[in-house]
Amino acid sequence: MASKRYASVRRSACVSCGTCEAVCPKQAAAVINGCWAEVDSGVCVGCGLCAKACPANCIELLERPVTP
Repeated sequence: MASKRYASVRRSACVSCGTCEAVCPKQAAAVINGCWAEVDSGVCVGCGLCAKACPANCIELLERPVTP
């Protein structure tokens, strides 16, 4: 069963430090071309470790859409 939440990165605020990559237990976060981080929502378990660790405070946890 998928978690109810997933992490989302606000690209415009990301400083591409790689902290999210380092703390993600599922390796769902990655810095793309040294420019910004992305989180694979299909892999993310919504634990929030990346959001807590992010020095730029640009990661938030969103609710997954409910699917019938």
